[in-house]
Amino acid sequence: MLTQIINGRILTPQGWLKGGSVIVDGGRIAEVSNTDYLIEGADVVDAKGCDIVPGGIEMHVHGGGGRDFMEGEEEAFRTAVDAHMQYGTTAIYPTLSSSTVPMIEKAAETCGRLMAEEGSPIMGLHLEGPYFNMKQAGAQIPEWIKAPVAAEYEPLLEKAECLRRWDEAPELEGSIDFIKACRAHGVLPSIGHTRATYDEVHAANEAGMTHATHFYNAMPVVYKNREFKTPGTVESIFAEENMTVEMIADGIHVPPVMLRMIYQIKGVERTALITDALACAASKDDTAFDPRVVLEDGVCKLADRSALAGSIATMDRLVRTCVQQAGIPMADACRMISETPARIMGICDRKGSLQRGKDADIIMFDGQMQLPFVMQYGRIVKNNL
Repeated sequence: MLTQIINGRILTPQGWLKGGSVIVDGGRIAEVSNTDYLIEGADVVDAKGCDIVPGGIEMHVHGGGGRDFMEGEEEAFRTAVDAHMQYGTTAIYPTLSSSTVPMIEKAAETCGRLMAEEGSPIMGLHLEGPYFNMKQAGAQIPEWIKAPVAAEYEPLLEKAECLRRWDEAPELEGSIDFIKACRAHGVLPSIGHTRATYDEVHAANEAGMTHATHFYNAMPVVYKNREFKTPGTVESIFAEENMTVEMIADGIHVPPVMLRMIYQIKGVERTALITDALACAASKDDTAFDPRVVLEDGVCKLADRSALAGSIATMDRLVRTCVQQAGIPMADACRMISETPARIMGICDRKGSLQRGKDADIIMFDGQMQLPFVMQYGRIVKNNL
C-alpha cells in the first residue's frame, strides 16, 4: 500500500522542496517528487504546512518512559524505545553507562535479538565506559571505572555483534590497543569522561578515535600550568579537523551560545545532536533509574549537586533548542539529528535523509515547532495533524 505525504515543506539533500510529496511504499521511500499530484489508490497524509524532515537518529540515550537500558530486559528496551519514538526518534542506539561484563552481555543479547526484527528502530548497542578517567567520572558509577582490560573487552568485541560504539578516555594505559581493537571489529571508539592532553587526543585520533562523546561535558577546557596555558581536551578536539562531535542540545548541559559556537566551528557535517536522556525522559515519572540521581531545574543531577547526570530531553526538544535559542537554521538542526549521525554511525545508506530507497523514517514540525507526526519504517506511530 502506498502512502503519499503532501502539502508541506520537504527537507531534501538539495534543500527545501515546496509543493512536492513524499511517496512511501511499505517501509521505504519510493520517491520524493516535486509535484503533489495525487496518486490513485494511495493513502494521503496532509502535512498541513508542516516541515517534513528525516526522522531523528539517537546516538546516545540511556532510557526513557521510566525504563533504563541497563536493566537489559526486553520490556525495558521496548518501553524506552517506544517512548522516544513519540518525540521523533526513529532510529536509536541504546546506551549503557559503565557496567559490569554480565550486565553488558545481558543487554547485548537483548539488543541483538530486537535488532533482528523487521524494520527495528534499534541500530546497535553503545557502551559509555567503563574505561574512563576517575577524575571525570561525573555520574558514572565509580566502582566500575577502570583502564581498558584486553581480557575483558576482546571477548565482548568478538561476541557482541550488536556493538556499534564504545566510549573511552584515551589517556589511560592500553588505550591505543583498545582503539585499534574497536576499529578492527567495526565499532566506533569515542573519547569521553577524559582529561586527555592534545598529544593524547592526537594519538588517539591517529589510531582511529574520530568521535567525541557529549562534547564539552566531562572533559576540561584550556587551563593554566603555572604561568602557561595548556589546551584542554575540548580545544584539542576542535583542533583535530576530522573529529566529529555530539552535543546535548537541551540548552542546559551546553548553553545555547556554546551550541552555536560548536556548530560554527565543527559545522553541520561534523556535529550531531543527542539527548543523553535518562529513564525519566519521555515519561511522567520524575525519578531516574539511578537512585543517586535527582530531577531538578529541568535536568538530571547527582543528589549532591556535584555534577549533571543526564538529560530529560527528547529529539524534538533538541531541534527547538538549536533553532529558537542558538539561532541555528532549521535545515541544519534537522540534519544534525538525521544526516550527520547516520554518517557518523555508518548507516547513511539506509537512514538520515529523505531519498528514494531509504527507510521511511519521517517526522514533521509545525509552525510552533511542535511534533505532530512520526513515521518509522513506513508505520505511522503518531499523527496529531
